[in-house]
Amino acid sequence: MSGIVTSNVFRSSGVIAATAAGINFQSTVTTGTTLSVEAGNGYFIDTTSNICTVTLPGSAEAGDQIVLVDYARTWGTYSVFIDSNGLNFQGQDDTYIVEYDTSGVTVNIVYSGASKGWTPISDDVVTDAPVAPPTQKAIFAFGFVNAGSETNVSNLVSSNGTVGNDVTGVGTARTYFCGASYGSDKGIMAFGGALTGANKTGVSNLISNQGVVASDTSAVGTARLNPGAAGFGTTGQAIFAYGSSASGNSTIVNFISNSGVVASDSSGAGTARNNPEGARYGVGLAIMAYGDTGSNTNISNKISSSGVIASDTSGVGTARTGLGGTSYGGDKAIFAYGTGDTNISNLVSNTGVVSSDVSGVGTARNNVAGTNYGGDLGLFGYGLSGSTNQNMTNKVSNQGVVASDTTGVGTARVMPSACGYSLSA
Repeated sequence: MSGIVTSNVFRSSGVIAATAAGINFQSTVTTGTTLSVEAGNGYFIDTTSNICTVTLPGSAEAGDQIVLVDYARTWGTYSVFIDSNGLNFQGQDDTYIVEYDTSGVTVNIVYSGASKGWTPISDDVVTDAPVAPPTQKAIFAFGFVNAGSETNVSNLVSSNGTVGNDVTGVGTARTYFCGASYGSDKGIMAFGGALTGANKTGVSNLISNQGVVASDTSAVGTARLNPGAAGFGTTGQAIFAYGSSASGNSTIVNFISNSGVVASDSSGAGTARNNPEGARYGVGLAIMAYGDTGSNTNISNKISSSGVIASDTSGVGTARTGLGGTSYGGDKAIFAYGTGDTNISNLVSNTGVVSSDVSGVGTARNNVAGTNYGGDLGLFGYGLSGSTNQNMTNKVSNQGVVASDTTGVGTARVMPSACGYSLSA
């Protein structure tokens, strides 16, 4: 065992664990962007000017202990990220992101063994748990081509935002549906139907971390059109909510586990509507906004990290449907485009506050799809402009800036769905 031992907490037998009192604090305050630490030591980290990534030892023994201190109470401005260097952190491997972003935190961690790895003895806030890393690639799939003609083709998006050619479709061709990432690196698309007729369905299609769309999974939950969807939580869950069922607009909720299992209906909250748009923001949080209550609305509903939908928040921005939503910048979101053939956008802060309209960029259109890609970037694609189906895309920077049109690839169509997949670029 490495580190300094000041007491045997089990006296003559049992596990010997270092205590905070025995930590050897380093006299030099760290101000750089990186820091490699050793067991038995304490470190003062000053992030006044920049973030800092702390790399833990590549090997450890049970009882090894490290303490990190917010020297200048600035971690809320510039975060500290922990690289567990091949070992687990609270039971998750080192592909997961561990971020401490609360000012004044002291992080006291001890190594518990290979299974759970490094475990905080104290870190002040429970929300500083490992968070699934953002997906790198994306997929657009399904949609409406023309009267009586839905499609099930898909188009993969690389980690640099390049949209690929059509991939032969799998599953029921349909539109009026939605998709979300789940399980950290996979996706699911569900519900929807044909443009006309008694066509509502509850089938779902899983998307592997290679971007392969699976055949239909039998319907679970009430068949409906135009629900909203988003990932949430810190362990890879997703949620489908709202939508138009045989009984009209609803607040129905269906949860998706981190293994892709769709749960039966749960009661929702907020105003019943269809065609809202969902996106992740913050740490494990999500939001659904806008939609059709019988007329266009701009209300929003926050979703907690445990999947609880909050009551309505008064609307901001132009009331509309047919818009797209995506996360960007690691902890924020953006809604853009929508009915009336607009290209305005609305940014969402990392606390879930929706901003007023931002002047549009790109071809004004409606019924687009939005997805994250490339870690902290976003992408809007496809849609209807006037009477013409489109296949162009618009990238979103990690600052939330929407770019001008990128030449379209794949079948031009309306109301596809999109989601991120894969942790590998």
